[in-house]
Amino acid sequence: MKMVRYGSMMCLALLLFFSSLPIGFAQSVVVDSPTLNVRSGPGLTYPVVGQLNDQERLDVLETDGDWLKVQFGDEQGWVAQWLTQSENLPEQAKEIVAQVDSLNIRSGPSVQSAVIGKMRAGAIAMATGQEGDWIAISLDGKEGWVSSEYVSEVKKSSLALAEEEQVVQPTMAQEVTDPNQFTVAVETLNVRKKATQQSKKLTQIKKGDTFPVIQTDGNWVQLQLDGKKTGWVYSFHGHLSSTQSKVATTDDSDQGVVTILIDGTNLREDSSTSSPVVFRVNAGENYPILEKQDDWYKISLPNGQQAFVADWVVTTNESSSQGAEKQPEQARVKGTLKGLTIVIDPGHGGHDRGTTGARGSIEKDLTLMTSELLATKLQNAGANVVLTRNSDTYVLLGARASIAQYHDADAFISIHYDAHVDPSIAGFTSYYTRSEQQSLAEAVNRGLAANITLRDRGAQFGDFHVLRENNRIGVLVELGYLSNYNEERQITTDHFREQATYGIYQGLLDYFN
Repeated sequence: MKMVRYGSMMCLALLLFFSSLPIGFAQSVVVDSPTLNVRSGPGLTYPVVGQLNDQERLDVLETDGDWLKVQFGDEQGWVAQWLTQSENLPEQAKEIVAQVDSLNIRSGPSVQSAVIGKMRAGAIAMATGQEGDWIAISLDGKEGWVSSEYVSEVKKSSLALAEEEQVVQPTMAQEVTDPNQFTVAVETLNVRKKATQQSKKLTQIKKGDTFPVIQTDGNWVQLQLDGKKTGWVYSFHGHLSSTQSKVATTDDSDQGVVTILIDGTNLREDSSTSSPVVFRVNAGENYPILEKQDDWYKISLPNGQQAFVADWVVTTNESSSQGAEKQPEQARVKGTLKGLTIVIDPGHGGHDRGTTGARGSIEKDLTLMTSELLATKLQNAGANVVLTRNSDTYVLLGARASIAQYHDADAFISIHYDAHVDPSIAGFTSYYTRSEQQSLAEAVNRGLAANITLRDRGAQFGDFHVLRENNRIGVLVELGYLSNYNEERQITTDHFREQATYGIYQGLLDYFN
């Protein structure tokens, strides 16, 4: 049983680019586990040669898939990347902003990779790497890839530079001095531990929420949350106010926020292209809306001044939610899987071979063949089936869960084959991680037990990333032990795959009926 194979992907996108990126990614990590085994090679089957404690700093010498060769003291060894954290972000880490609405976020750098989410126009993400015309991003805790053709780099606020170049006449709006309240102006706003986009996300707050201000730091505001908790937010996503000083417009939080889509966008004195330019601003910057005048937005600037921006070079938080309504679901016919969406996850792939059997079989190949056969059965029963991969490619662990969430899957089935250091261990197991997944695991396990002759190890709890970080009902199935010489010979046959996939299909019917 490989219960630690699905560790955290917190720093995976960074590590994938240590050797390929020219922008100087940090090559040191800290231990993010109470204890961490150091092994003689890059895999769980290698002997343990040492042990490290939480928060120890390690220098990374090289990488091999999800494993890091590290220097600790005078010795070297291999540690699991998912049990570490990057010590610091790239020196030239960048933010990017989507220039089009509904920009596909994919599981890999290819149009053939599965869509795991979408970016609205104006949404900002951290760029964690690049491969050709594709950019690896981190957005709201999720990792994925977007086409570089439809994004641009977010530059530092342009207002400070503009103010140095030209003098703007004061307007009727009154600048807020010594603000003591902050009101959220966007639908959801990340609260971070420190005043930086790279800092850990603590929670999210909602549009209209108001919090006391502790202090400001540039464009960042520290808020007093519930109890003794505090956190930092980006000031452009809300409105600062004071009980002693009122801004000119008191209800602008109801008007929403514009996000600039193009670098060098002109902000003008009036709602006309012939009006004088007062500022030039960059993609990704956000400003509260005071009112709409034909094809122009009147906006409030951080210094209390006002300006106009054309609606064709911005997006708004209201427009980003349009068209997001979920399509009505098809009615399910009992005894079939019609109207259900099922995501099948062939374990491993690409550089991640999974287990290698006693007779030389490779797990990643078997999981794909089994998954494709299962997909055919489920499609014939009327289900809408999505595969997390349909070729020998590696898909990030978080992306596998995101695919299920994006497609609003009714069930998530992760297919694996098991291994153990004791070659006598045999049998199949159905794993669940959260209590609400248990009934599906039990149903699938009953279906398998009725159709295959392996030892039934039952439905068991297992702490797997693709189930733990997945808000859909799911099960991870281990279809026998490749480390058992005799069992490997049985479970690598076409006949076994036919019976096993039929058993999973029967289990799904039983569960949904």
